[in-house]
Amino acid sequence: MHKKETIDKLKNFYFFRHIDDEKLQRVLEISSVVEYKRGGILFYEGDEAKSLIVLLEGVLQLYKTDQKGNRIILHHFFPTAMIAEIVNLEHMCYPATGEFESDGNALLINYDMFEKEFLKDPEIALAFIKSLSKKVKYLENVIATNMVMNSTARVAKFICEHIEEMAHLKKSMIAANLNMTPETLSRILKKLSTLGLIEKSSDSIRILDREGLETYYL
Repeated sequence: MHKKETIDKLKNFYFFRHIDDEKLQRVLEISSVVEYKRGGILFYEGDEAKSLIVLLEGVLQLYKTDQKGNRIILHHFFPTAMIAEIVNLEHMCYPATGEFESDGNALLINYDMFEKEFLKDPEIALAFIKSLSKKVKYLENVIATNMVMNSTARVAKFICEHIEEMAHLKKSMIAANLNMTPETLSRILKKLSTLGLIEKSSDSIRILDREGLETYYL
């Protein structure tokens, strides 16, 4: 990715939107853009965090592994997004693994230098807090979705909240994210289509009745 492309992405990202060009240039000086192929690991569960990470391109899957080696999908991130900033702030190890589900790249910012030079700025500190708040909401959503809702409700909620991203996700990826088999997902999508709530084709889903979908989980 060219330097100008990186700057443009950061300027349009809420976290850096108010930073002037001089400070943005300094962010790039203490950073590196790293490219990853599909299946590339951004970080492993248990790794020490040294970089503040901004996903610039690609789809990143965040997952944990249970005692039997099964993946428990926590979240999918899409550009542009801040990844796992809490581990830097609290000097923790990564609590999950981040793997690219497509080719992509990420901006790795030296966190120690970023903390010294930027976090004293009230606006940047506030943006950091807002970003952390979003992660808490992600976690609350994972807990509510997987522990409270039945399979149909989980699918209906996912469609309503991720309709734009669904065009970039295979059914197997969506099923894994919802902790169900692809066969179960297909049956539920067929059911929702028969009920006239969605219209599905081989590569896309269109919502026909949002209120009808929402009745499954609200």
